[in-house]
Amino acid sequence: MTSTLEKFIHSVDPRTLPRVLQIQSGIYFEGSIYEMFGHECSLSTGEVIKVIGFKISKLIASVCENDEVSQFSAKVELPLNFPGLYKVVADKTPYVSIEEITRKVSIGPTRFGHPCFYSPEDIKLANLTIKHGEHITFNSVEEVSGTMAVNCVVVRNNQSHSFTLPLSQEGKFYECEDDQIYTLKEIAEWKIPKCRNRIVKLSSTIHMWDFSNPLPEDFDGCLILTPVYEVQAVMKFRKDIVHILSDLDVEVKDITDCYDISSFLQPMSLEDIFEKTSKEFPMVAEILEGPSESKKPFKFLDTGNEIIIYKKYQATRVLASEIRSDSPKRYFLIPMSYKGRFKRRPREFPTAYDLEIARSEKEQLHVVATKAFDSPHKELFSVSVGDQFLVQQCQTSEVLYEGRKKLIDVLACEQILGDMYKKVLLPMYMEGRFVEVIHDKKQYQLSEICKEFRLPFNVKVSVRDLSIEEDVVAAMPGLQLEEEITDSYLLISSASSPVESWEIPVCRLNMSIHLLSKDVQTVVPPVTKTKVEEISEEQYYMLRRYENQTLRSPPRPPKKPTLSPKPHFAVPKQGVTDVLQAPKNFCVDTTKKLCSNQAADVSELQVSCRNDLVHCDNKKDMTGNATSVENSVIKGLTNQALGNCEAEEDEQEEHSYDYVDEDIIENIIKVFQDSTIRNKHAVSERRRDI
Repeated sequence: MTSTLEKFIHSVDPRTLPRVLQIQSGIYFEGSIYEMFGHECSLSTGEVIKVIGFKISKLIASVCENDEVSQFSAKVELPLNFPGLYKVVADKTPYVSIEEITRKVSIGPTRFGHPCFYSPEDIKLANLTIKHGEHITFNSVEEVSGTMAVNCVVVRNNQSHSFTLPLSQEGKFYECEDDQIYTLKEIAEWKIPKCRNRIVKLSSTIHMWDFSNPLPEDFDGCLILTPVYEVQAVMKFRKDIVHILSDLDVEVKDITDCYDISSFLQPMSLEDIFEKTSKEFPMVAEILEGPSESKKPFKFLDTGNEIIIYKKYQATRVLASEIRSDSPKRYFLIPMSYKGRFKRRPREFPTAYDLEIARSEKEQLHVVATKAFDSPHKELFSVSVGDQFLVQQCQTSEVLYEGRKKLIDVLACEQILGDMYKKVLLPMYMEGRFVEVIHDKKQYQLSEICKEFRLPFNVKVSVRDLSIEEDVVAAMPGLQLEEEITDSYLLISSASSPVESWEIPVCRLNMSIHLLSKDVQTVVPPVTKTKVEEISEEQYYMLRRYENQTLRSPPRPPKKPTLSPKPHFAVPKQGVTDVLQAPKNFCVDTTKKLCSNQAADVSELQVSCRNDLVHCDNKKDMTGNATSVENSVIKGLTNQALGNCEAEEDEQEEHSYDYVDEDIIENIIKVFQDSTIRNKHAVSERRRDI
């Protein structure tokens, strides 16, 4: 039976690929065979192709009103990288069986592949009854006792109950409302069912679009998205892989059952090669479709070249991110064989709880406070800007809470007062800001850091790796080493000149190859070389998401007791998982003298304080104290007195070593105290004038 290419895509199960199609009604585009943006546009009647895969290539969008296309809306084409975050609107059309859901909806191992449905009627199972309206999460499809079924979960009273639903289960199943936000690419890959459109609502824009915006100005409504698929296929007498858009005006017929599929070229991805047994290596392959020019790690990976694949294995990389306050940041995977050396950089800790997480037995954590904190309990310590602490341990302490004594978690520290040390207790819920004081000037190799310290860890390259032609991380002002990643790699070399071998990532390099029946001359691989791999932001988050799936969620920071008559202190929103994120670029000077422009900075801060007072006067807020002014002083002092020192130091030496200097700490304390006294005096004078 013949059908359009689009209908074939909607009807075929991806698990049954590859399929052989015969063109029943062809099309010819004059003047080009393979020049329409890389897509095939001429197919002859009677031609035979082998379909090896398909994916959504682009989206056709129309403005939606009341779940219908607006009569005044023109259709616009949106690429998958079109900016913005979108919410998925639940489809009001029900599915009539579990089999239909598995055939049309993407179900996979990631959180995107766990769709949620509900039934308007109760579903009675052998040992469980699913109540009507109860949310059913579909996790995976597998064979259970000879019957294909879906592994499902329902949550009741914060407890998960697992069960299976056979594909033969019939009834009405509706999509649940989804409160998550997605990019267009994520929606295209996971959230558009076959044979259906998808309504989405623009939640927020994430950055400017480089080209003219096809959507109406200030648009914040709903869109109906219609997918256009791209088919990957192999033709009978061509070595390359062709790409055909699903809206090409052709008719096809599935002739898989009566055709010798082995007569076609057999393209393989790097994932396919990795699934082969170790005994099958080494092997020779021809590149049918190499990686794009911008993502090509080596020059010999051009289409048509032959390569030798020596072996497959798992290798360790350290995931690192650039330390900077503005975006976009850069992300890297650094091999453990990296021969460069690192020096430590100070870390920033937003709460006392983060200090406890970072504390280690190997060395005592020394920090300086850059944000004031007024304790609501007299038993606990109030922190001022510039206070220095040696972090000891977590313990419990008794405090007076609403007239009664109560035990709370606290962090025991020693406050440094010149040559004296004072034992103090900081509430674990304390929301302050601390910067690490570095005393260690040693240069470390990457393996030493991973062995001796707990990640995440802030560093800077002090000696570049001379064995690498271009050491991209050496130019970074600072790096946060976040975690060790285990990933899949193939060891390859050029077949024409196998003088050195290279590791290539299996999951991040998109290329197709064809195995050749040639003997490998050299079984032992030549000298293995590695390089620092720069990855995209999307790849970074996918790596973090995959790596953290097996980790248990860390405990949340303790919350501050609620004291209604007392001033409110914000509960820290940042848990231990946020420590994994790269902190703001808060780097401090290492020189043993004050920066030459520090005095000017102090003057500017005093002017800033006076401006803040005028601002308060304009708002007629003369009844409060100088708290807002003090916060302004703290913020300005931190950013200017420390940040400007970093800028001057960076100009002097490219690979300098940053840590907090005691003179700067003393200057912070002095300027902050002087500014606070002047500000309070100014407020009092202004009150008297009124």
